[in-house]
Amino acid sequence: MKFGFDIDDTLIRLREHAFHIYNKNLKQSVPIDVFHELDKVEIHEAFGLTAEQGTNMWNSTLEEIYYTSCPPYPDAVETLVELNKQGHEIYYITARPKEHGERTKKWMIEQGFPVQEERFYYGMKDQDKVNIIKELELDYYFDDKPDVLNTLSEDLLKVYVMNQSYNQQLTVPRITNWSELKDLIKE
Repeated sequence: MKFGFDIDDTLIRLREHAFHIYNKNLKQSVPIDVFHELDKVEIHEAFGLTAEQGTNMWNSTLEEIYYTSCPPYPDAVETLVELNKQGHEIYYITARPKEHGERTKKWMIEQGFPVQEERFYYGMKDQDKVNIIKELELDYYFDDKPDVLNTLSEDLLKVYVMNQSYNQQLTVPRITNWSELKDLIKE
């Protein structure tokens, strides 16, 4: 089978990692509970930043956010390694900017994710992600963003959302821990 995965906030805790970095760099101590209650992808408002300040903060800390100790979700690496061992095809489809693609791929490999060069897609907008997902004719696709998942309604594609506070309105099947995937593919 062919499995497609978004990376940020699907396989790794990028926004939560960024939240801790914002606290440190802004010398604030916004409680993690605030993060878990956010109803949108962006985190800047929790720190009292405007949208413009939030964009500037994100862009100025991107290197630190992307390439430091951002933890994978529990069982994410182990589950994908197991899928790979079973002979399934694993595709990564991320909207991370093109200039970060190769380093992201290297970072993913360093974290233990099974990555094959020709199955790693990056540097696209959300609509381009949707097009790639359709072209690959995936059996399963996992993401966190409502904008992407709301446009994927192919009958043959099984779509799952990684549970986040900002995607609670989605009605597609949800995954809360990667250990659940073994049971899902048996259904």
